[in-house]
Amino acid sequence: MKRILNCLASDFTKMNGKDLKASIEAAEGRTMIAEIVCTATPLYPGLTNAEYAAAFGADMILLNMFDVNAPRIMGIEDVPDENLIRKLKELLGRPVGINLEPVDVHALPAETLQKLPTGRILTADSLKRAKELGVDFICLTGNPQTGVTNNEIMQATATAKTICDDDCMIIAGKMHGAGVKGEAGGTIISEEVVRGFVKAGADVILLPGVGTVPGTTLEKTARLVEAAHQAGALVMTTIGTSQEGADEQTIKQMALYNKMAGADIHHIGDAGYNGIAVPENIMNYSIAIRGRRHTYTRMAASIRR
Repeated sequence: MKRILNCLASDFTKMNGKDLKASIEAAEGRTMIAEIVCTATPLYPGLTNAEYAAAFGADMILLNMFDVNAPRIMGIEDVPDENLIRKLKELLGRPVGINLEPVDVHALPAETLQKLPTGRILTADSLKRAKELGVDFICLTGNPQTGVTNNEIMQATATAKTICDDDCMIIAGKMHGAGVKGEAGGTIISEEVVRGFVKAGADVILLPGVGTVPGTTLEKTARLVEAAHQAGALVMTTIGTSQEGADEQTIKQMALYNKMAGADIHHIGDAGYNGIAVPENIMNYSIAIRGRRHTYTRMAASIRR
């Protein structure tokens, strides 16, 4: 097993979810995930947004808005549904995951909620389908206005662990309130909820990055990270509040704060431009947490290695 910093395309093809978690842990807080909206028009024609994100230093790609019942990735044409994720992995030479959303029909809304297609909602069927399609990891989280709650994420995590076992790495948590009253800002997550996610089977706990939602201070985030680590999980800090489109200095500051808090994985969101972070911010964040050496290596390594 290699730390993810040293993994090449040929290494990733041999990994299951358990291996991926171990590789990330060995890298000591130097793993970069970029999220993209796979149904959005790519930044420039001819490629997918995932390829742009990978080219600017992302180790892993997270697909937002992916519908397991109607798979679509803008920039990939004439590929059968069954092979779409595998084709993207072949193009990138990186692990690819998807969001599935544990919608709580009993959630107390803070705003008007959206109705999601069944292929984006976390169910036993959507999990089985995701596994069939070849995803490397599944993120149980909620987009804005979806009514995803921590309680529903906890139950969904247990279901995901049963179905996916070691085949897919399971990430659990919310980047923002997802349109739910009482689970936003400083009350979005607690140490008790963190431990509940881990007990349910989460490999990685998702926490809002320092400074991304009100109340996410360095000190509080560090306590939540410690709780996750003590329970046996890794932590992914996230930028899910459009700050992926902020200036370079803000990105670097957030990167260092999240590393100081103890993040194992650093996530950057999809709303810098239409469906992708500002590409230079992926690179700037990466350089801040692991320097030019590992950033340039990830950017330059051939997918044929």
